[in-house]
Amino acid sequence: MAQDDKGGKSAAPPSIDIPSTAEIDPGTDGSPTGGPGEPAIAGEAKESFLDILMKGGPWLMIPLAALSFIAVLLIFFYFLTIRQGTVVSNKFMNAADALIRKQDYLGLIAVCNRENECVARIVYKTLDFATKNPTASFDEVREVTEAEGTRQAALLQGRISYLNDIGRVAPMVGLLGTVIGMIQAFEDMGKSSGVQHMELAPGVAQALVTTATGLFIGIPSLIFYSIFRGKVQKLIAELEAATTHIMALLAAQYKRANYRASARREGSSDSEVASTE
Repeated sequence: MAQDDKGGKSAAPPSIDIPSTAEIDPGTDGSPTGGPGEPAIAGEAKESFLDILMKGGPWLMIPLAALSFIAVLLIFFYFLTIRQGTVVSNKFMNAADALIRKQDYLGLIAVCNRENECVARIVYKTLDFATKNPTASFDEVREVTEAEGTRQAALLQGRISYLNDIGRVAPMVGLLGTVIGMIQAFEDMGKSSGVQHMELAPGVAQALVTTATGLFIGIPSLIFYSIFRGKVQKLIAELEAATTHIMALLAAQYKRANYRASARREGSSDSEVASTE
């Protein structure tokens, strides 16, 4: 054995540095943590709302977009037109009250022609029938009034029915798009060999876009339809009250005119008739 020159002892073997386990932390690819081999986790770019909508396909998304546009227009239109001033106004009621008490029916007809309110149309139909049929009884005149009132109420209710139709049709169109998309997805899966079920997911997600869009249009449409339906019912009640008031005034004038006519036939003078009134 080789010995040291000074002490005669054997030389120590060279030391080998062995890295600890803390220094080596293999990543997914076997490279140390933080090394150049570690895969960088980058967030995928998020799709915009328009990109998601376009996944539904143009053939059904275009009709859904048209329904959405029409629904928005109808909502603004109803907010502007479905109000008390378009059905019954205090201005018209005061004018009608004064003209009926003065028995100026021609003047009231002229006022009805100038106004575009529902109650004005009812009064116009009533007076037009009464002037063209002077021998008609008041019950017949009342029937004309009730018929026109029913027609005006139906027009008010029918005006907002378009919003209800959109609220029901839009989800059906969306569901149709989903069914078509599912059919296409399963056809593609059948044509390809060894297709995994995960490969079907993008097609299913794309098909569901149309249903989501249809519900997005239909739900607000039905909500606003319920709001406007309540307003229309309230306006119809006010229209009925206004029509009843005008018919009560006309009935009083009709009875007064009949009383005067019968009194004249019996030979009473105008002064006597006026005193009895």
